[in-house]
Amino acid sequence: MKCLFASNANQHRLRGVTSGPMTVRPSGRRATDTTRSRPFRRDEMLQRLRAGTFDVLVIGGGITGAGVALDAAVRGLRVALVERDDFASGTSSRSSKLVHGGLRYLQNGDVRLVYEALHERQRLLRNAPHLVDVLPFMIPVLTRDGVISKKVAKTLGSAMWMYDLTGGWRIGKRHRKLSADTAFSHLPTMHRDRVAGGFLYYDASADDARLTLTIARTAAARGAVVANRCRVVDLTEDGRDGRVDGAVVDTGDGEIVVRASVVVNATGVWADEVRSMEHADASPSIRPAKGVHVTVPWERVRNDIAVVIPVPKHKRSLFLVPAGPRGDGTFRHAYVGTTDTDHAGSLDEPQCDAADLEYVLSALNHTIADRPAADTGTGHASTAGTSTDQTVPRPPITPDDVTGVWAGLRPLVAASSSGRTADLSRNHQVTVSDRGVVTVAGGKLTTYRKMAEDTVDEVLRQLGRSPRRLRRLLTRHLGRSTTRRVRLLGATSDRGDVGTREGHLRHRYGTEADELLAMIAVDPTLGDPLVPGQPHMRAEAVFAVQHEMATTLVDVLERRTRVHHFDRAAAEAAAHDVAELLADHLGWDADEIQRQVSAYQALCERERTAAVTVPIGDAQPAGSTSDEVVTT
Repeated sequence: MKCLFASNANQHRLRGVTSGPMTVRPSGRRATDTTRSRPFRRDEMLQRLRAGTFDVLVIGGGITGAGVALDAAVRGLRVALVERDDFASGTSSRSSKLVHGGLRYLQNGDVRLVYEALHERQRLLRNAPHLVDVLPFMIPVLTRDGVISKKVAKTLGSAMWMYDLTGGWRIGKRHRKLSADTAFSHLPTMHRDRVAGGFLYYDASADDARLTLTIARTAAARGAVVANRCRVVDLTEDGRDGRVDGAVVDTGDGEIVVRASVVVNATGVWADEVRSMEHADASPSIRPAKGVHVTVPWERVRNDIAVVIPVPKHKRSLFLVPAGPRGDGTFRHAYVGTTDTDHAGSLDEPQCDAADLEYVLSALNHTIADRPAADTGTGHASTAGTSTDQTVPRPPITPDDVTGVWAGLRPLVAASSSGRTADLSRNHQVTVSDRGVVTVAGGKLTTYRKMAEDTVDEVLRQLGRSPRRLRRLLTRHLGRSTTRRVRLLGATSDRGDVGTREGHLRHRYGTEADELLAMIAVDPTLGDPLVPGQPHMRAEAVFAVQHEMATTLVDVLERRTRVHHFDRAAAEAAAHDVAELLADHLGWDADEIQRQVSAYQALCERERTAAVTVPIGDAQPAGSTSDEVVTT
């Protein structure tokens, strides 16, 4: 850690609450709606980063760091956030994309976590209605080899009531039991003779990367300085007391020093790397757990809602989630996951290996019948195949059918004793080092806002102010967090039909869809597909560069759109065309276009290679560290 204290250091340190009056931006109740964004250009952000001094510097541009930046900005603090790669480039773009309470946590007795998550789910549905959708889930009751057997169905019914009472009812619908015919109609490719019924309950889903980006942009709209591709290479210290007072940041064009009264480490699985900048011998605090998801063509499964499917020979389950709605009740894709295993490899690019793929596909093939079901006479004729002839087999789903994969790392707080990653708590933890760095670790996507609230409360304590006292003595916004009422950028419930051009854009951009529609009106070619067969338009790539700080081809194909995760082959085939479109707005020449395409092709090749590689020393199937009856 560097000491950059000099004779004029007092001029570099903030006039923050630790040494003087804090700058307070007036903010009233009407400010809870963020409908217009400030410029979100990287060059402008870097200029402000170089020139400014801050109350808090947030390291990490995942959903936790973005949430901390938003909470602090709303309270009136001067905030900077730096992300070493792209926003949501780590765990926050590689989750199950669910906004949920977690039924299994209730089974484990963690009522407080479920209560908190269900309340946060409702706040997200209210504050980001353009990004978060109610998602029905079905747990089939099967006669054999199922997640739930007829014998334990009564017990699950009690758990469902508890889930509703804990807060699940707030979504507007309670759980209910399903008949065998109704359960089968939701996944008509199941073994019909094994279906005895089911349970239906409700949670929510969201595009995790877009949610993270929108939170970061909302923080910027509230005055935060937010920049990607800014790597923290060292921490700086106050030469008088040894407390950390900033960071040395590599912006790609050189190093700058960013000064802040408090530094927040919100880097997820990389938290220990930042901690080692303070103390080289810092003991590990994070235990990364890998979760893998696999995408297949929806026509192979034909589920119209999310389904909890069993894993053969393991008391465990996976989610089968439809994705890419066409607007007519059908979908483009379905994804299956997640595994839960220790990860000892690279934190930067975890991969789905052959064991992971076999584990997920075996579970899927265990659930999907090898022959299409005939009409049951109940009006629920199978739509799973082109024929209902029982003599026509349905081939198993193989790696050749997989259209995309992603692997993410959960930043679980390490326990004092070893054990399964699935047993580690999903609660978050906020700690303060002896040099004043605030670290937030653990948690889950759904509870990001509460994690941020607790973190900024600790920041205020480090600044010498109690949240309660500030609420009384200064202003409402410098006291307790008010983000539970802050609607994210573009928030609207008026989204229309997702199957139309306008509906597609409003489901992704909310009120900002008007800007994309205006772009298309000026240049109709921007309404053409970005990638053939996918709903994304060329205007979305241009908007990503102009308004969302996308700077690479990977940014656009993997995170601003999700084409890479759902149809990698189509994205790779269109990579050069997309790069040429971006070049017009990023100033790339022919050599840079080729570099961008080659970098994306290399990413695709690494994923393909990993999927046929058996990990050395893999003694058990991927995902077998958990034996919950229901994993949600």
